[in-house]
Amino acid sequence: MSKQPTPMSSSRPYMVRALYDWILENDCTPYILVNALADNVMVPTEHIKNGQIVLNVSPNAIRDLELSNEAMMFNGRFGGVPMDIYAPMSAVLGIYARENGQGMIFEMEDLDPEPEPPKDKRFKTVESSKPAAKTERAERPSLKVVK
Repeated sequence: MSKQPTPMSSSRPYMVRALYDWILENDCTPYILVNALADNVMVPTEHIKNGQIVLNVSPNAIRDLELSNEAMMFNGRFGGVPMDIYAPMSAVLGIYARENGQGMIFEMEDLDPEPEPPKDKRFKTVESSKPAAKTERAERPSLKVVK
């Protein structure tokens, strides 16, 4: 009898961490594309476009970056206002260098339910960060080239 292969965890968090380091080592600015309509995503709603948000995650732009297997979180300033950002790794759609666009865009995955944000006083309720008018999920994210 052959043994069934054990399902592997998502490679996305490993790829995000590796590409983040690679982009920084090449003196470029890492940008992360996030599906802002995914469950448990906490981002500034005024910067969401077409259900997505692009975040500058360079060390000089943010503080306390954590790229765990479950989620990405950090503290950043938006319009001079500090905000804690949280996104499950399944909501991370891509990571690339601002200067040349090199990086990776990820396929949508069917994953286990999204992890709940940490019960940390730094984080606000998830519902307050969602756009009020958009309750449906985007079928497939779209990207466009910006020059």
